Amino acid sequence: MTSNLILEQLKRLPSSPGVYIMRDAEGNILYVGKAANLRHRLRSYFGSKQRLTSKLRRMVSRAWDLNFYVTSSEQEALILECTLIKQHHPHYNVRLKDDKTFPYLKISLNEDWPRVYFTRLLEEDGGHYFGPFASAKSVRQTLKVLKGVFPFRSCTKPITGTDRRACLEYHIHHCVAPCIGAVSQEEYAEVIKQVILFLKGKQEVIVKELEAKMEKAAQALHFEKATLYRDQIQALERVVEGQKIATKVKGEQDVIAFADDKNQAYVQVFFIRHGKLTGRESFVLQGTRSEEPTQIMAGFIKQYYGASTYVPPLLLLQHPPEDKTVIEDWLRSKRGSKVRIQVPSQGSKKELVEIVAENARQGLEQLKVKEATPTGLEEALEELKGKLNLPQLPLRMEAYDISNIQGKAAVGSMVVFEKGKPKPSHYRRFRIKTVEGANDYAMLQEVLSRRFKRSSLKSPDTPTPDTWAILPDLVLIDGGKGQLNAALSAMHGLGIDFVPTVSLAKENEEIFIPQKTSPMTLPRSSPALQLLQRLRDEAHRFALGYHQRIRKKESFASAFDNVPGIGPKRKRVLFRDFGSVQAIRDASIEELAAVKGMTLSLAKKIKERL
Repeated sequence: MTSNLILEQLKRLPSSPGVYIMRDAEGNILYVGKAANLRHRLRSYFGSKQRLTSKLRRMVSRAWDLNFYVTSSEQEALILECTLIKQHHPHYNVRLKDDKTFPYLKISLNEDWPRVYFTRLLEEDGGHYFGPFASAKSVRQTLKVLKGVFPFRSCTKPITGTDRRACLEYHIHHCVAPCIGAVSQEEYAEVIKQVILFLKGKQEVIVKELEAKMEKAAQALHFEKATLYRDQIQALERVVEGQKIATKVKGEQDVIAFADDKNQAYVQVFFIRHGKLTGRESFVLQGTRSEEPTQIMAGFIKQYYGASTYVPPLLLLQHPPEDKTVIEDWLRSKRGSKVRIQVPSQGSKKELVEIVAENARQGLEQLKVKEATPTGLEEALEELKGKLNLPQLPLRMEAYDISNIQGKAAVGSMVVFEKGKPKPSHYRRFRIKTVEGANDYAMLQEVLSRRFKRSSLKSPDTPTPDTWAILPDLVLIDGGKGQLNAALSAMHGLGIDFVPTVSLAKENEEIFIPQKTSPMTLPRSSPALQLLQRLRDEAHRFALGYHQRIRKKESFASAFDNVPGIGPKRKRVLFRDFGSVQAIRDASIEELAAVKGMTLSLAKKIKERL
């Protein structure tokens, strides 16, 4: 129910751009948002609840008071919104996890002998800053790479040039030793200039300069110095070799993609400078449940670039951000020149975004594994045992899922978790053989029958037992009560109905238990529920991947049916070289004829067929 205070406030709202703050009855800030029109935006929250997401409905139900700031423009409102979110960390805003002062890499150009070091303070002191980085670890890794290539000083002592001896760093060629006067201030400044060029992605410029110096030193018979330049060039080339991922993309851009799961999102940012990947950072966003991809992307961009020391002229994004025009104007004001936001749909830029998105997906999976600490897993297993009334800890759990489209390319999956962790070597795939048409229940029964029939033929007592012989402590079915009953029927027919079996329905995360009319629901924060969700999601992922591969093969095969001269071998070669039927359809006759084993006449027949 909307408080009387808010009802009165809604009547007197201005139609100006600005920032609004929602508070609960205790005065805690629930949400900070910006609006081009405060009156319209805030009234939209407290009108019809049907248009609101579940997250917004929960937020509005708790709102007791409103505050707002009127600004002169939407861009000014965006800047103020970023500041207030960072200051107050409202519960219902998308926000960076562990949001504290970002770490930066600083080059102290305000000193006579500049240093390169880690800092969290951005100061107007003449220093050159690079960042922000995701963590202190990222900064230290970058420093390690720099130190392996450039011999700048890492000490903090005053440089007089009169020290009697240099430290070990000089003798292993990691410092040019200004402390003993081994290098002039101008020569040391050249080293620092190269560090800055490297961090800006201009490695080719440095290599050319070093090659010229190496040649000059060799001609002057300074072979030791020439050798040092050669080693530095080789170290740089090794770094550049590892940056070839972006060679098809010109210029400077940041590429951003994310993968989200429940109430958090894992964001990857790739930094492309002069056609090379010069670095990447990953961030975790919290409070993303029920948020649209456009809102998550906008939330990250505002927080990240609000703290960034550099904005590139182009952002390549996985999803368009909410308020794209306003964000572009804001970024332009930070950069001092035009900034474009693109969501590429094809070509090398699209490929690069997909690479970043895949990195984000893999990063999220690793994050979930790290979050599932041994202590947390033990707690989840204990909770499962208690909540499901199991006879023992479910140390081995198996999950099953079915994937098909109207009964076509139907497959089943079996995934295994041992002690709460995935056991990929025990995963199994099933191609559905006996079921015609779209009948998920019958398909599930076929998969379970085939799995447990094999267990009855194996002995777990042999020195190296077959994995089929190991019975699980818990079977999890992806689905609701119907899927559970189908599974129980199959297992009963095989005489293994003593294995505890439950199902997990995705829509409301309800757990269905045999002989119980109502499903069990656990809090979203429950370790037991989260473990079951990971198990269920892994079974779904495994089944879907197998289903997609089969569909691709079948669609490829069917497209070439009745093409004379195109048999299985040539199909495989074509698919290997082009990757899809669409790519073959788009290829020219000459490109098809150039494939190993193909001829011009066969290429013409394929084009006619497609």
